[in-house]
Amino acid sequence: MPRLKKQNIIKRPRRKTTPLQTVKGMRDVLPKEQFIWEHILNKSRKLCEDFGFQKIDTPILEYTELFERGVGQVTDIVEKEMFSFETRGGSKVSLRPEGTAGVARAYIEKGMSRWTQPVKLYYEGSMFRYENPQEGRYREHHQFGFEIFGDGCSAIDAQTIYLAWKIFQKIGIKNLAIQINSIGCSECRPNYKNLLTDYYELKINKLCVDCKKRLVKNPLRLLDCKEDKCLQVAAAAPQIIDHLCSDCHDHFKNTLEFLDELELPYVLNSNLVRGLDYYTRTVFEIWSSGPDSSGRQSSLGGGGRYDNLVEVLGGGDVPAVGFSFGIERIVKKLLNDGRGLDKKVVKQVFIVQLGDAARKKALKLFDKLIDSKVSVGESLGRESIKSQLKIANKFNSKMALIIGQKEALDGTVIIRDMESGIQEVITMDKVIVEIKRRLKK
Repeated sequence: MPRLKKQNIIKRPRRKTTPLQTVKGMRDVLPKEQFIWEHILNKSRKLCEDFGFQKIDTPILEYTELFERGVGQVTDIVEKEMFSFETRGGSKVSLRPEGTAGVARAYIEKGMSRWTQPVKLYYEGSMFRYENPQEGRYREHHQFGFEIFGDGCSAIDAQTIYLAWKIFQKIGIKNLAIQINSIGCSECRPNYKNLLTDYYELKINKLCVDCKKRLVKNPLRLLDCKEDKCLQVAAAAPQIIDHLCSDCHDHFKNTLEFLDELELPYVLNSNLVRGLDYYTRTVFEIWSSGPDSSGRQSSLGGGGRYDNLVEVLGGGDVPAVGFSFGIERIVKKLLNDGRGLDKKVVKQVFIVQLGDAARKKALKLFDKLIDSKVSVGESLGRESIKSQLKIANKFNSKMALIIGQKEALDGTVIIRDMESGIQEVITMDKVIVEIKRRLKK
């Protein structure tokens, strides 16, 4: 028999697995942050409802054409910032990059033009932008916004600005200022674009790479560039407010008079244009300065009028105006301003148990207290009474309900006053009534 050769067995090193992480540009909102998020959302919802707005939820996934037609094909959002893909059925869809286009689509599709006008809607939810995330920005971010359809009066512009201002006031942001401009309409804007293009063509060597492209595709966006050299060029550019048609001039003048009546401080900003194609006439942003930015001002949110959007999307001639803000940006602003919005979790009563029999009684008692609307805490997995009482102290509990083996057999509970340490034994059937009596005192 031939001698078998010994095979060399190669031992491959075990591949080291690394824990999964969030996708780039996404983030978790942890429990300790949830309170500040709810603070922002609750104040915003309440004010919108006070102003007569109703909530609407639209899908996060829409046909790509909605944003190409509504937002504009030559905007940064559509050109390079959308999460777009093709379905198995061949449909081109995108994760929504902003909220207004979807709400306008719903207005048309659901026949809201037959409702009593104006139609006032507010929304909240995730938006998606495929851009390289910078500090404080995320590919999935969350917006709160509101829209008014069916009224072209300048008083509605002023009311929109006032509501935006009021929301930030109620949230607790200081040093607010309104930046406002008019970008005209389809009658007067083309002539202004020609003037702007002529001006910038003479300065083309002083522009950044992106602005050289914008000069051809979307000259209004030249005014919005944040590059230092482009800001210097924009400072001497023609101002659109000097080239408005009579209707746009009167509309803007009336809007400012309404703001004066409301005693809202505003600044005329001739370089404010916003980044989306659907805007017409009034555009505005709410700015704030604070110690976090060494006195520099930063935009908290923005909006304006978009009288042509519904028609562009296939609806009728419906004037509209709206506003939105990023929730992450407001959270960061509040934290940088040192706002103490941390919420301490308080449990009025804490159940302490020892042993399996007591744990069963504790679980049933917990359920009864919840049904009786008593704020109650527990740590059923712990065995030590001392460690459970420490947790009760962290929850600022007024009373501890202690159930040991003896109490489980006797059908009793020890009520311990957490401040004085005084304890009293009471039967299980009377504990709810006694707890409520003591809490009232």
